Amino acid sequence: MENLTLGYGTLLTTLGVGGFVATGAQHKTALIPAGFGTAALGLGLLERRGVPRRPVLGGSALLGLLGFLGAARGLVRLPALLRGEKVERPAAIVAQSVMAGLSVAYGVLCLRNLLAK
Repeated sequence: MENLTLGYGTLLTTLGVGGFVATGAQHKTALIPAGFGTAALGLGLLERRGVPRRPVLGGSALLGLLGFLGAARGLVRLPALLRGEKVERPAAIVAQSVMAGLSVAYGVLCLRNLLAK
C-alpha cells in the first residue's frame, strides 16, 4: 500500500506545482494539491519505515476523503466546461476534477485495504 500512497502523493504534488506554473504562478491556491501530496508522501514514508499499519491506513483514507471533499466542486462545474460554455478559471476546474478523481479512488482503496486487515 505504501507504493500506492507514494504514487498518489507524487501525482498530487505534480498536479499542484504544474498547475501553479501553468497559470503563470499567479494563484497560490493552485498549490493546494501539492499540500495534500506532501501529506500523502509523508504517510507513505511512515508506512515504509514500519510504523503500525492501521493508523497510517486510517490517516491515508482520511486524507483521500478530505481531498475529494475539497476538490468535488470542480466536478460540479466540469460538465459546463466540457460543453464549451464559458466558465471562470477553467484550469482550476480541471485541476479540482483530477484531484477529486484521484482522491476518491485512493480513499476507496485505502478503506478497502483497512477493512480487509
